[in-house]
Formats: sequence, structure tokens, C-alpha cells
Amino acid sequence: MSDPKIQRRTFVKNSTLLAAAASAFPAGVQSQNEGSEKVRVALIGCGGRGTGAAAQALSADDQAEIWAMADIDQRQIDISRETLEKNVPDAKQVKVAPERQFTGLNAYEQVMAMNDVDVVILTTPPGFRPFHFEAAVNAGKHVFMEKPVAVDAAGVRRVLEAAKAAKAKDLKVGVGFNRRHSPLHYEVISRLHDGGIGELPLIQIFNCRSDVNKRRERQSGESELEFQVRNWYYFTWLSGDFMVEQSVHEFDVVRWIKQEQFPVSCQGQGGRLVRTGPTNGQIYDHFSVDYQFADGSLVTTQHRHIPKCWNWFGEKIIGTEGTAELSFKANGAIRPSQGSATRYKETGNSYQLEHDALFSAIRNGSEFNEGDRGAYSTLFSIMGRMAAYTGQEIKWEDALNSEETLAFNPSNWEEDPPLFPNEDLEYAPFRPGFT
Repeated sequence: MSDPKIQRRTFVKNSTLLAAAASAFPAGVQSQNEGSEKVRVALIGCGGRGTGAAAQALSADDQAEIWAMADIDQRQIDISRETLEKNVPDAKQVKVAPERQFTGLNAYEQVMAMNDVDVVILTTPPGFRPFHFEAAVNAGKHVFMEKPVAVDAAGVRRVLEAAKAAKAKDLKVGVGFNRRHSPLHYEVISRLHDGGIGELPLIQIFNCRSDVNKRRERQSGESELEFQVRNWYYFTWLSGDFMVEQSVHEFDVVRWIKQEQFPVSCQGQGGRLVRTGPTNGQIYDHFSVDYQFADGSLVTTQHRHIPKCWNWFGEKIIGTEGTAELSFKANGAIRPSQGSATRYKETGNSYQLEHDALFSAIRNGSEFNEGDRGAYSTLFSIMGRMAAYTGQEIKWEDALNSEETLAFNPSNWEEDPPLFPNEDLEYAPFRPGFT
């Protein structure tokens, strides 16, 4: 069994990035920092993922600076800033003066109004993503936004429209589907596209692992909206449920394998067995959804976040001439029916490589817009959640054009959230046959 060394391809950072760092900005950047080689970055959403993305942005371009920060919580801004100062190669790249630190639900608007910000990193809860992305494009900013890019079809459509506007303005848009920049995934999926195991009638998605604990107890004096936003993972209007928030990575990989095909329809089920009680909001802890494609192929999916169970996440691909798999973000295998199997391991940091690609495009003015792809991969997962929540078969076109709106964009903590708990402070989950 062979184990080849995977080389980085043209889609990832190479020596041209270093050369590009000394080149002039494209027009979109020059208009905001005339005569400067610096690229100023604002972080909107200063949690762990946002802080990591900011560090990767600084590593992607040694002339990048974290110039502004926004979050609902000043303490979170302080933690993020201090973490960056201690861990990035050059602490001088972190230049967030107090007057460029903004708090509150509308803090992002203050960032967008800054003429000296070139790039925004959007890492708030996903329910806010379409609104923030639209605002960034309207303000003429380049964007890196985390996955998923929406929690409902209305948000997907908003992202598609904003991505179209970004193209017209020559703004660069990166989306946090980091496996698209993974040397491992590139090598294995290239083999599949070259017919390494024949036709692909079946792909299986698994996201089966233990619980994700992002819970926070209700605090005295906080409004219902604030409680939900601070516990965003457990409310569908903010996270999309874990099938969307977490498994969307796997759906994006499958779209890549299937060369960006859309499914025709899906049907499935899900529920709550252990995610009960006041701090678990309304989301499910398991889903099983199957997708039908126009060529007759199937994608079957299992998603479970329950402790003390069998754990595995990735893709198993069944071909007419063999099998393949991608597992745990780090391993891959091609097993043709004839000949020996080949195993692969990840050789690059895809979280870093996605930022390298974005900042290289900003520097050299090349086309770079992952907005459409991010929106459609997000919808791929959303339609499966819709099928499980309703108990109905969901067609792609119906999902894309759905009038269901879950997310909203509040401006203050006294606004009403989309749902309220009962007298025991528990929330009603979505019920198939009733939703």
C-alpha cells in the first residue's frame, strides 16, 4: 500500500505570494489606503474561530494589520486582542486602538463606516452572516466569512445577491470551507474526477461524534434575546442547527466531488434524545437525510452529537470500480477494485491556506469569489434540515425559493427573539408533521 507525499497545488500559497506582497494594491484597496502597502483588517466576532482567522490573515500577509474589532462583549475583544498580540509572529501587526473597538449588536455598522478598513472577517453567529456580508459589500470591503453563510433560504438568496454585487465591484470573497484548500482533499478528489474508482453511484456523509458544549447559563438581568445570542449554537435562527453549522463542511466536500451538482430532492428525519433542558435551546442531536440526484446517484447522511457512541466524520465514496474515503480532516484512501490501495495524509494547514489564497488575490488583483459556492453548499445542508424538521420531501428549487425566514438582525437587546421558552425555561423543538 503506497503513501505518496501530496504537493501543494496552484490553488494554494506558493512563492508568488511573497512576490505579490511587494506589489501595488488593486484599485479597490488603493481607494481606501492611498499610497500604503498596508492592508487593514477588521474582525467582527471575536470568539475563538474569529481570533484564529485573524491570526491566519496576519500570517498570510506580513503587511496586514488588525485595525478594528467588533463584538457584543468588550471582554471578548480584550481576550482576542491579547491572544493575537501574544501569538502572532509580529505583535506590531495588531493595532486596535480603543477608539476602533466597538461593542453591541450594531457594532458591525461602525466598522463598515470606516474608510480605512480594507478587509472584514465575519465570524459572528451564522444567522447574522447574510446581513453582515451584504453590509460589507455595500461598504466596498473585501470579505472572509465563516461557514455556514446563512441559516435559511432567505439568507442564502441575500448572500447570492451580495456575492454578485461583490463581483461587479471586484471585491474578493473567501468562505471558510477550508477543505477546498486542503492538499489532501485536492489529491483524493482529483483522483475521483479522473475516474480512479469509476462512476460514483453512492456517497455517504458521516458527522457522528460526541456533544459540542457551547452552553452558557442564563444570567440575572439579561434579556431573552441576549440569552439566545450568547447561546447561539442551540437556536436554529442563529446556528441553523448542527447539521447546518457543523456538517456543512461535509456537504461542501460532496458538492466538490460531484462537480457542483445540485440535488433534486431529499427526505429524512431527526430529533432530540439527550439535548433537553433549558440550556439546549431547540436544536436536534441527530439527523439522517438522504439526497437524490438527477443522474440517479444518492448521497446518504448521518449526523449525531451524542456522547458514548461510535464516532466518525468524513465521506465514504462507493464507486463502480472501487471505494474511497476522506476521514477526520486528515486522512484519505483510494481502494480500486483492481490494484493496490493508496493512502493519503494531510500535508498542509488548510485554515491557513484559505487565507493565503484570499490575500494573494487581494494583492495581485486576481479573481476570487467563493460566495456562490458557499451559498449553495449551505443550502445543500439547509434543505436536509428542512426535510427532517417537517417530515416532508424537499426539492432543491422549493428549498431555494422557500419563504421560511428564521434569522433576523436585531439592533438592541430589548427586541423580541423569534421564540420564547415555556414556564420551565425550555424551548419547543421543531416537530415533523406539525412544522
